[in-house]
Amino acid sequence: MSATITGDKDFRRSPLPPRSTPEGSSPIRIALLNSMSDGAIVRTEHQFRNLLKLAAGGRAVEVICCSLPGIPRAGKVRDHIESFYKPIEELWDHTPDAIVLTGTEPRARDLRDEPYWASLTELIDRIEELALPAMFSCLAAHAAVLHTDGVARLPLNDKCFGVFEQEVASDHPLVNGIGSRMWLPHTRWNQVDETELVKAGYEILSWSANAGVGFFAKERKGLWLFCQGHPEYDGPNLLREYRRDVSRFLAKERATYPELPRSYFQESDTRLLNAFKQRALARGDLGVMDGFPRIEQGAATWGAWQPAAIKVFRNWLESVVLKNASADDARLETRSVLAAADMHDWISDSP
Repeated sequence: MSATITGDKDFRRSPLPPRSTPEGSSPIRIALLNSMSDGAIVRTEHQFRNLLKLAAGGRAVEVICCSLPGIPRAGKVRDHIESFYKPIEELWDHTPDAIVLTGTEPRARDLRDEPYWASLTELIDRIEELALPAMFSCLAAHAAVLHTDGVARLPLNDKCFGVFEQEVASDHPLVNGIGSRMWLPHTRWNQVDETELVKAGYEILSWSANAGVGFFAKERKGLWLFCQGHPEYDGPNLLREYRRDVSRFLAKERATYPELPRSYFQESDTRLLNAFKQRALARGDLGVMDGFPRIEQGAATWGAWQPAAIKVFRNWLESVVLKNASADDARLETRSVLAAADMHDWISDSP
């Protein structure tokens, strides 16, 4: 698999800033647009906070949470958002240094039919206008490439579900320090095609034959990082999703019994889960879920993606810091030029 190398040439040549936080320096302000469903929104918030904290090393990170209007919320989740999340319009009172946009569970066949499409694309346009670095996860990545470059997602014959070893397919600074391969969890019914992404100017950062594109990037006014998978996930996340999908099948909310996530369970757990499947199919109602196997730890791939995810996010945060430092230098240079001009005018006007 090959990919055209594109990207920010200044970022490639420039030395990266130190990872320790200089005394008195301001934290990196990251807006987290959390659009996950009610059952996952708080967990996703904690997972991204933890990933950003680990990626930042010794540098302080301030995470400002917000959520899209148009996504219905209920009960405690609605109260949580009203209490702890900032309305999107208030983000621009003090523009963040960068923004992370999560996915959500798709409801419509065409993304443009989702109830939040107008507010999401308005936000994407604002991110571009302000030249903000951005990270788009899963469905948010599909929405961004469709809106900005017309690259549409394609439906899969079956759910891409599991932990996949991916080839690092680029020498872009975002994948510095990872090596030649990395793990990445995927859980999705759609994908964007590698060839179409490359045609539209995106750089493929990681890829596998079984899961397609993982991370990819494009230098717009700010550096945009995309991922079709879920680098923020913790080890048991796919187990929770598999259990949810089994419950949906038994509740007649999906037509087929879900396949096990790939490269995720130990052989002994696979035998337990397959035996449970036979009991569930025979009984056919939600009551059987009381006997769902208790699994404390899966295969060695549980969490195997986290070291690479931390490095990708660390490289992305370093690019944000570098961008801010360049902007600060430009502002200082402008002030120096203006001050010199004022001094020249003062001297010229002096008797």
